[in-house]
Amino acid sequence: MSGNNLVLPIVLWGRTAPTHCISSLLVMDDFSTIVTGCHDGQICFWDMTPELQICPRAMLFGHTAAITCLAKASACTDKQYIVSASESGEMCLWDVNDGRCIEFTKLACAHTGIQFYQFSFGAEREGRLLCHGHYPEILVVDGTSLEVLYSLVSKISPDWISSMSIIRSHRTQEDTVVAVSVTGILKVWIITAEVSRMQDLDPVFEEESKPIYCQGCHSISFCSFTQSSLLLVCSKYWRVFDAGDYSLLCSVPSEADQAWTGGEFIAADKVIIWTEDGCSCIYTLPASCLPASEHFRSDVGKTKEASIPPLIYSITERTDKQLLICPPVTRFFYGRREPFHKLLVQGDSAGRLSLWSLQVSSTVSLQEAFDKLTPLSAGIIDQLSVPPGGEEPIKVTASVYIPSQGRLVCGREDGSIILVPATQTAIVQLLQGEHMLRRGWPPHRTLRGHGNKVTCVLYPHQVSPRYDQRALVSGGVDFSVIVWDIFTGEMKHIFCVHGGEISQLIVPPENCSVRSRFTYSCLKRLGSGLLCNVVLRCVVSLGALDRCVMGITAVEILNACDELAPATVDALSHPAVNLKQAMSRRSLAALKNMATHKLHTLASNLLAADSQDKGNLPKYSHNSLVVQSMKTNVTDPDMHVLFFDVEAVIIQLLTEEAQRPSPTMVSPESLQKSQAGPDKGGSFLANKIFKQVKETMKETIKEHLMDEDEEEEEEMRRREEKSKSLSLLEYNLTMDTAKLFMSCLHAWGLDCGLDAVCLERLGMLKPHCPISFGLISRGGHMSLMLPTFKEALLRQLSQAAGRTLAPADIVGNGTYGVSRAVSTQHLLSVISLANTLMGMTHASFIGEHMKKAPVRPPRPGTPESPRRTASSGPPPSSPAMQAQIKQGWSQLAAMHCVMLPDLLGKFRPPLLEMLARRWQDRCLELFQGTVCASVSCLGALSGLCFGLCRRLFVRACVLL
Repeated sequence: MSGNNLVLPIVLWGRTAPTHCISSLLVMDDFSTIVTGCHDGQICFWDMTPELQICPRAMLFGHTAAITCLAKASACTDKQYIVSASESGEMCLWDVNDGRCIEFTKLACAHTGIQFYQFSFGAEREGRLLCHGHYPEILVVDGTSLEVLYSLVSKISPDWISSMSIIRSHRTQEDTVVAVSVTGILKVWIITAEVSRMQDLDPVFEEESKPIYCQGCHSISFCSFTQSSLLLVCSKYWRVFDAGDYSLLCSVPSEADQAWTGGEFIAADKVIIWTEDGCSCIYTLPASCLPASEHFRSDVGKTKEASIPPLIYSITERTDKQLLICPPVTRFFYGRREPFHKLLVQGDSAGRLSLWSLQVSSTVSLQEAFDKLTPLSAGIIDQLSVPPGGEEPIKVTASVYIPSQGRLVCGREDGSIILVPATQTAIVQLLQGEHMLRRGWPPHRTLRGHGNKVTCVLYPHQVSPRYDQRALVSGGVDFSVIVWDIFTGEMKHIFCVHGGEISQLIVPPENCSVRSRFTYSCLKRLGSGLLCNVVLRCVVSLGALDRCVMGITAVEILNACDELAPATVDALSHPAVNLKQAMSRRSLAALKNMATHKLHTLASNLLAADSQDKGNLPKYSHNSLVVQSMKTNVTDPDMHVLFFDVEAVIIQLLTEEAQRPSPTMVSPESLQKSQAGPDKGGSFLANKIFKQVKETMKETIKEHLMDEDEEEEEEMRRREEKSKSLSLLEYNLTMDTAKLFMSCLHAWGLDCGLDAVCLERLGMLKPHCPISFGLISRGGHMSLMLPTFKEALLRQLSQAAGRTLAPADIVGNGTYGVSRAVSTQHLLSVISLANTLMGMTHASFIGEHMKKAPVRPPRPGTPESPRRTASSGPPPSSPAMQAQIKQGWSQLAAMHCVMLPDLLGKFRPPLLEMLARRWQDRCLELFQGTVCASVSCLGALSGLCFGLCRRLFVRACVLL
């Protein structure tokens, strides 16, 4: 999808929760949100109630490597931002409320720790991010732009920083940064007000450097209760230091089978330390570590066993003893404002969060949250994947969407491949209707050939037009690669010579080796089925050797695949060469393909001039719907995201409307004139020439290919009949996409009368479950609402309404309370589409105009005869019915126009008035009843309209 268009995602997660192997976590200051990052690069937002109940809300996509650290990036609670960093040096600034990516950057170094620091200078308050990692300094980054301002550099023994802490001073304008290098050298920097305002790359050197022999320090914690102690945790011991002169006060070794990974002060005299296996221990500090005690600093520098403090409480690991693939991540947080909880939070590789407050308070995993949903979260083809007598659907393991045909191809873990119309299968999963009562709906085709899980599916023609439109390639765990005819469902070839399971299918780029590029076409002209193994291996493995061949076949392969391929291809195109090869192989199919190829070129030249004079509308390049399969881990089944390009939907609707003939212009005289026109004559001439040449060729070579002629003609006839019966569903893809989109976005439940109009008159369908929408932000970063978001939303809306609401009460309008940015995009989309449909002749989603035969490419070598679309549309409806439909769309647009100012109520009044006025003017200019002659003009106006609204919306968000 184009990054400049308004694209709205809708996700179907399926019943299996995505893998979320937690690598870092963060609790926001208001204790309402927990943020977790995982080893696969995703970030998850979890809502937390005052009763410490947690529920996953959204998942963020954008990082390409494991998340190494998370930190808050703002001090205020009304606009909460966080920053994340990955192993590849990426940094992203996210809005916690809606998951938008505010800013992103990529550095040459990877951060392992980030801390937020806010300095005040008079009335000014600015946020800084202090970052350390695999580099020998501490970078100070602007908390808004993610720009590196300056660095804290070591003069003495520079090395990587393993951990860091900020000591805030409430008495002076000076704060202290304390860090420990990987070699155990303690570093101290003083940050003054002048240093905080620095915005250049001049380094700031350390004030003190002292060896403390704490190699591999995992964490440093400052005691905010006494303002005088530091806790350092290493794998084999943890130690308490005086924050004044950094002298040792206490040292505690670990047991033989334990490795400490972190710790924190939970009171003036207590610390909590946790291990890599998930255990946590609470210790009481000795009197020598307490400033209020008379024995403070009595054992400075001593590490004898008698000074080990007593263990007062131990929090062990979970009772289920689930095998984890990596150590869990544990952190301690305490509230500095209401609520004043002291929480120990732990996240593990199973995507589970656990909270402790002296005892287990709450624990939930992503999968458990998915299992509690009613109804369960649906996958893209769940209605076709539940086996007889089973409960769980067969998992989708590979898929590809073909926009030109509106088909979705899904490979499953049982080895089968399902072909379905994408919009229809999405309607089944998301919307109510009579289709819910039909078994095996929508019409589909099952391809069986793999003996085990399908791992990858490829439609080569979608990547490069040089490949056959019929070819579909799939690979599986069973070491096999299969080539299918996507229109007949026939298995063309199967290759089982690989030494392992197929992990990926790729198409060679245009500028690759000539041998790889031209092998397929050359071997196809040779017409030998035995060489297709070489063909596929060349395409998949870029020329890897598959097997040895000898004799004349080997000579032909070498000649065809010579590096001087352009000349070779030209030679193969010579009719004498083709005829010689075809006659030597006694192949009628090869002769027909050769003749029809030349005939197609001739017919194209004859009709080229006529096609230019027909005034055809230019085709819009963007796809209105793209179905993208995604997974957070290679072991997960596919989840699917539906990307709706609003601008492309509008342009395609207007294009079809412009191509539909006006009723006032249709007459017997005009029909007779059009039938006798150059288009009809050209088509008739091409068909006549084709038939004559075909019959002449058949009679000429009949005596040479008597037996093969009958057999091959019979085989071709069977294929044609099978191809005709493979039509999955006749439907209008553009109208079906608009129907799905409008049904998901409409605010159901706000106006019962309008809902009835939408259902009965406009043909829309009501969702049977809350829709998981998404938001695309800067740089292609994306946040997707998890299906469990409705639990937290339900509690929020119930509190606002003063009564308990059921999930059915938030099916439609609930999504407008999730995020202001998402709601604004939805409202603008509904308004624009409603105005577009209001100006169309057949604007309802009910009627014969919703059906349309799918466009199927011609058989290889067969000229495509022009099709008349003028007479394929339905008869015009009555004026009264058309008026009612237009009134329905007008009411729908009006209701959402009313919601828009309410949603943007915090905007400044002049800006809001300008937004509404500009939007109304552009809508009237773009969506007036008459259809312009050129759709490119409409596309430009639509882009201007959406671009204007986006710019105004961004400006308004800044002024909030």
